[in-house]
Formats: sequence, structure tokens, C-alpha cells
Amino acid sequence: MKVFCFNLIICLGFVHILGAQNIPSDKVLTIQELSNYLTKPVKKQLSVNGEISEQRLAEYFREKFSERYFYDWKTNEARFKEYKNLYPEAEAGHTERALDHLAKFPSNAQWKLPFNYQNGQPVNTYALRHLARQHKMVDIGYYYFYQNKDITFLDYFTQQLASLNKALSNNQFEIIADGNGVYEAFRSGYRVINWLKLHSLFLGQSGYSDQEQLVTIATFLQHAQHLFENNQEFVPGNHQTRGLTALAMIAIILKDFEGADQWYNHAMSLLGVHLDKEINNDGFQFERTVHYHISDIGTYYYVYQLAKKSNLPIQAVWESKLKSLFTTLSKIAFPDKSAPVLSDDTDTPWSETNDISGAMTLGYLLFENPEIGYFANDKLSTKFYWTASQSQLDKLKNKQTSAPKALSLDFPDTGYYFMREGWDKDDTVMVISAGVDPIKPDHQHGDILGIQAMANGKVVLPNYQVRYSLLDLELFKNSMTKNVALVDNQLLGKQYTSNKGGSGFGKFKKLPKPKTLTWSTNKALDVFVGSHDGFSNIGVDYTRQVIALNKEFWIVKDNFESQTNHTYKQVWQGHYSQENGPNLLRSSFDDGSGLDILQLHTVDSVQTDGARGKQWSVVSKNSDKSFSFISVIFPFKTYDKRIDETLSVPELKGWILNQSNWKTNNKQSVSLTKAETSLLFSVQTITDKQVSISFSKTSDVYITRNNNTITIQLLSQPYNDLNMQVMVDGKPFKIVNKTVYNSGKIPVNGNQEYILEFAKN
Repeated sequence: MKVFCFNLIICLGFVHILGAQNIPSDKVLTIQELSNYLTKPVKKQLSVNGEISEQRLAEYFREKFSERYFYDWKTNEARFKEYKNLYPEAEAGHTERALDHLAKFPSNAQWKLPFNYQNGQPVNTYALRHLARQHKMVDIGYYYFYQNKDITFLDYFTQQLASLNKALSNNQFEIIADGNGVYEAFRSGYRVINWLKLHSLFLGQSGYSDQEQLVTIATFLQHAQHLFENNQEFVPGNHQTRGLTALAMIAIILKDFEGADQWYNHAMSLLGVHLDKEINNDGFQFERTVHYHISDIGTYYYVYQLAKKSNLPIQAVWESKLKSLFTTLSKIAFPDKSAPVLSDDTDTPWSETNDISGAMTLGYLLFENPEIGYFANDKLSTKFYWTASQSQLDKLKNKQTSAPKALSLDFPDTGYYFMREGWDKDDTVMVISAGVDPIKPDHQHGDILGIQAMANGKVVLPNYQVRYSLLDLELFKNSMTKNVALVDNQLLGKQYTSNKGGSGFGKFKKLPKPKTLTWSTNKALDVFVGSHDGFSNIGVDYTRQVIALNKEFWIVKDNFESQTNHTYKQVWQGHYSQENGPNLLRSSFDDGSGLDILQLHTVDSVQTDGARGKQWSVVSKNSDKSFSFISVIFPFKTYDKRIDETLSVPELKGWILNQSNWKTNNKQSVSLTKAETSLLFSVQTITDKQVSISFSKTSDVYITRNNNTITIQLLSQPYNDLNMQVMVDGKPFKIVNKTVYNSGKIPVNGNQEYILEFAKN
């Protein structure tokens, strides 16, 4: 019985693939062959005396393209006029990119290395990949219109398309085994999406003949069949999804051909697997970057738009996952409506934020959610202008907006934690990166337990975008350009390696495994505690605590434990000066606001370095077996709100250092106190008047007293066997939240609040 089922599955799989193999993948159909592959109803509709003429076939597909593509190409003249009015600055960019491509490659291009640019210089693998994507060919399409429909530029497109078809027939193209496949899913899919746009732009132009239009259609069919055959099984990442998107788009637009329904069903099914596996349950794209998160939005947007227009079936879970991509961006945004830089974000190298407005505009166009609309523009980006109907474009002019309601929150599957004060422009946000994707960590940076922050409209603790082709990619992917803790000369990213194709992209073979130990939020403070094993190879255990005091400042506590001496470090991104020595660093911005970093334990030194106009400071403590940095991260709006370096005892928005009424006999303990509230670090027994509280392990706590009530919350690692014992006038305290503990020992369960209520005297 088991053998029978196995054979049946194989046969079904064979039939599934065979059914779509009528259209060849290794050659482009001739125009004369196209009609042989039409569905029977379409053949019957188009046949005249048993034949389908080239003119009739081209006319039919022009009409279907106007019905099925994002917009009606018959409005091209009016739309391009509107395009020029909406985006007057776009012409210069389109022109520059078009001329760049025209200068580099002839219309009769080569598709297999080695070969040279037209100026005689060798083409590298990075450039070949961009040729394969044909993204600058779209700029040439715009240039055609800017140049008063100079037929030279339309012919350039059709001739370069023909050159690829010729390379296919002659087997003279790069293959994926060499690392740079021209028909690899991402490049092939990218090319299809760009050529579909060009096909729409050129339809109706007298210089785009019936024959040329049909050659383009035949080329789409060959691409689709190749994508279908070579993407039968799930492969993680955006390369396959881009190819599946192109396959679905061709299937929707050219559904008049036999096998197109199988293309569509397969593409949608496998895209659904990607949505299930690669959009985490918390709504974040699995590669943990804004860049690839937005890339996935574009990928699924194309298909969703066309499928909805053609009233094709879309599963509810498919739609729900797509919507979650947009709502996630609204949750992670900075108060200025940008988003933090997370790992391999690559749109604008060295930038400290991500522009999400274009993606959110797509989200509003699809779902009309006011919280998505809060981040959206009143017009689409130039890239997506041609992917919307006129009614959708008009809808954006009257969008409804409301600020998000989300404050501090976590993405536990992806490993991001956001401590948010609010949505006003000067409000604070801190981001903690505490995840590594176990399946495909290629785009992960060496920032495990790294942080970044915005305050007063400025990125006060930055992270930086990268570019794969830049020689310093490894530097900007690793720990010296992050806000992390280090030991000795260890970096968190290890065994860096470049990819096979030589495009410049590189990844770490070894990264620390993070573990979130605590995440809690309440009105008074947010607390994160995490660990990673990045220093286990040198015998050091490490945890990081991040505490946000609402509307005031942050505290970062880095804990190192070892049996041998080491140099412990914190890396802080920004341009800092030392104020009265290494224990106070200051960065200030163009509007007079700034950031102070105050060390509550004495450190030894600060070293400054930088690259690409960025700078960082490394704070060090030498030769202690165990040590904890306790760092106050203190943003200020104006100079008089800074930490006053002239005071012997720092004052931090009313919080005073080491002036608590709670007493402890631990010499390493540190306190910050404001009125009846204290933050106590490295304490085991504390006493106040008649109350004594002891912990079974040295701990950090938040404690406040209000008449006969004490509220206490753990700020440090919640050990499984941690408990506290409360004594009042030398006797065990028995009532805690109406629970009786006869021994007086109270098990501390995570970082929840404990309210101790005492009988009145």
C-alpha cells in the first residue's frame, strides 16, 4: 500500500509538469507557431477560414492587454502627460540611467561573460546581473517619450530583447551554475516585470509593429515556461518569489494560452507557501530587513492587483498576510514616519533611516486603512505609477489618515523589540535586534542585541544602510558599525564569505544565537533582557538589559562573566566628544539637540574611529573577570537639558545617583532615585525603615513606595530558582497579592510587578 501511494504521487507530479510543457522553455516560439498554443475557445474566436492572421492575433492581444494589465494602455498619451506634471524631477534621472545603459551595451547585446562594454572596458558580474534585470530599459522607454518618440529608443528595446532570444537559441548565455544565470528566477522575473511595463508603454505606437509585439509575447511565454519548470519546489528567499510573481502576471495577462491556468495555480500556490513560511506570524518578513520586507510587498502587490482586476481567486490567508506586511511597517516606524535601518537595507547606502512612504502608499491603495494612510503619499512613486488604474490614483488624493495606536511592542518570531514613547515628532523610540533567522541568515548583520534610537526628530543611535558592490560591505555589516557590546577583539559576525557570482554580496557563516529572557512593558517603564553565545568561544557569558523610563531616558546594562581577564567593550555610533573624561560622551546635532552617554561604573578608555563620514566610539574596561557597564542613554532637546558635566553628582531629569533610602551592603550596587522610586542595580539585600527585602541571587530591581504599599519589579535576568524574601520588623511578610507564602519566600516569576501591601500601624 505504501509503495502504491508513492508511485501515485510521482505520476501525479509528472502529469502536473507535463501539462504545461506544450510551450517550450528552451526556445521562443515563432509568430506562426503562437496560434497553435491558444486555448480552443480563443482559436475558434480568432479563426477566419481556419486561419489566424498575424494582424488579427496582435490586435486581439492589444485589446486583452488593455483589459488585464494594471491600466489601459490606450490612455498612454494622457497618462504620460500627467506623469510629467506629477514628477517633473524624474526626467533627469530617467535620462541619466537611459544614457548610461545605452552607452554601455549595444542593442545586439551579449549575454555571456567575458565581454566588454562599448568603451572597451570589461563587463563584471555585477553589471551583467543588472543587464539581465533590464531595469534601465524602463528608463529608455521613458526616454523614448521624452525625446518626442524617437524610434531609435523603441527599436533598441525590441533589438535587445531579440538579442537575448538569439543567445538562448545559440546557448550563449550565463547559467545559474556559474553564479550569474540570466534565466535565474529573480533576474528573469525582474526582466519580465520591466518588459511588461515597456510593452504597455509602447502598445499603440506606430513603430511597435504587430510582428514585434508578438515576438514580445512569445518571449514572455518562453520565460513563463522556464520559470514554471525550474521553480517546482519551494526555495526560500526573494529570488524565487520574484520569478513566481512574473509567472503569475504572465498567466493572468496571457491566459489565452494552453497551460496558463496551471502557471497561475502553481505560482499562487507556491507564493502562498512563501507567505506562510517567510512572513512570520508577527508580520515581519523573515530576512529581518526593511529592504526585503518592502521588496516582498512589491512582489505580492503586482500579483494581487492583477488578480483582483481579473476577478481571479485569492485565498483569504494570502490577503491577510499581504496586509500584515503593511501594518508591520506602521508599527516599526520612527515618529518622523521613516523606519529604522535593519540589516541589509540597501536603497541609500550610509543612510540612517528607510523611506517607507512609497510602500505604504501601495498599502493604502489596496486596503484604505487610515493608519497605513498616515505614512502614505498622495501619489504613487514613479516606479508604481503605471501599476494603478486612474480611479486608484484619484483615491490617493483624498486619503484618510490617523496616527497608529501601537506603542511599545515586540515581534517575538523575528526578534525585534520596540520601546516607544509616542508618535509626536520629538518622541523617543528604541529598537532592539534580538533575532537571527535560522533558515537564511544571509542578510543578517553582526548586531545581535544591538540597538538604535531616535529622539527629538534625530537618529541619536544610528545604524547604516549598505551596498553590496562597495568594498567596505563587510565593515558595515559587522559589529564595529553597530551599537553592541564586544569582548577583546571579537566581532559578532564571523567567517565572512562573498557569494559565488562575485557581485560583492557577502554573508557571515557564523553568528551568535540570541535568546530573549524578558520583555515587559507598563506605564512606568519597558524592560528587555537578552543573551547570546557570541563570546562562548573565549569563555565569556553575556547578557544585555535595556530599560526605558517613560518620557525620560534609557539605561543599557551589559553584563560579562568569565573566569579569566578580558577587555570588555561597548560600541556607540555617532560623533562624540568626551566630557570630563571617558565616563560621559556627548553627541550634538544641527538643531542643538543631542545625546549623552553616562557610565555609572567607571570605565578605562574611549577610542574613536570611523569610515565613510560615519564615526563610532568604543568604551573599554580592562582585565576584570566579570564586569557590568551601566550606561544612561540620555537624549536632550536643548543644551540646558543635557547632563550637566560640572556637577559632582549627576542629575537626570530628577533622578539622583546613589541617593536612595534603600540601603545595601554590596559595594558594586548603584542606584538612581526620584522621589519614592528607585532603580537598584546589583543588590541582594535592601532595607528601608522596618522593611528588608532579600533576593536569592544578585539582582536589579525597580521599586517604589507609596504609604503602606511597595511595588517591586525585576529588571535583570529571571533565573528559574530566583525568589525574594520580605521581612517586616524582623518577621516574614505573608500577604502578596492575596497569596499566602508562609515561609516568606516569594518565587519571582519573570519581570511582573509585585505589590506588597502592609497593614497600617
